[in-house]
Amino acid sequence: MKLTVLGCAGSFAGPHSPASSYLVQAVRDGRTHSVVFDLGNGSFGTLQRHLDPMALDAVFLSHLHPDHCIDLTGMYVYRKYHPDGAAGQRLAVHGPAGVRGRMRKAYEGLEDDGMDAQFDFRRLSDGATVEVGPLRITARSVEHPVEAFGFRIEADGAILTYSGDTDSCDGLLDLARESDLMLVDAAFVEGRDHTRGIHLTGRRAAEAAIVAGARRLMLTHLPAWNDPAVCRAEAEEVWPGEVEIARLGATYDLGS
Repeated sequence: MKLTVLGCAGSFAGPHSPASSYLVQAVRDGRTHSVVFDLGNGSFGTLQRHLDPMALDAVFLSHLHPDHCIDLTGMYVYRKYHPDGAAGQRLAVHGPAGVRGRMRKAYEGLEDDGMDAQFDFRRLSDGATVEVGPLRITARSVEHPVEAFGFRIEADGAILTYSGDTDSCDGLLDLARESDLMLVDAAFVEGRDHTRGIHLTGRRAAEAAIVAGARRLMLTHLPAWNDPAVCRAEAEEVWPGEVEIARLGATYDLGS
């Protein structure tokens, strides 16, 4: 299983990265299966550096804030109006309740069927599991002001956890249990951001990783105004190993 960071800026696209988006791929019988988790502002451009968007097998949206979903509108244009012809079959888009209507409103002037000719919108639910080729993907509800999900992705004997946007919660711990890599929101800073129920700090992310028994900890979703060194230092106060920071364009191989 391979993870590629397409965007890791938090809350809005930053000067050095688009907003949240991650490409996960695994091979079965010689065929590469490709899934994108979130498509925040600017990330569709990065995706095209790594993969023809027509080759995607599915999209999973953790929640419907623009920094996690708005570039699905660009994906729609690519699939419908490409000079070589429209996509031959609909792409599965898994998201929270209302995803179909939200995307229709984001792209003014659509036909009566919205984006249905290009996307097969499917509603996520807490605890549901979806299989895409060799990738087994489990969604859990997490703690955010809107309906939001994190994901546990299993393939090739490895487990990747992607938190989406969340504060500390049981759903996150369940997703991250014994995971090989925990890719986790750390948008808030200790002593600066006091509101709970929105994001983790570096320290709270590390505490969750320890309780869950995760093997690697990678902080992501850092807004441009955050100093990554500060977020890392907070996590290092409690995490016993190396604290990694997600980097645009970086790839990580997990499993066999």
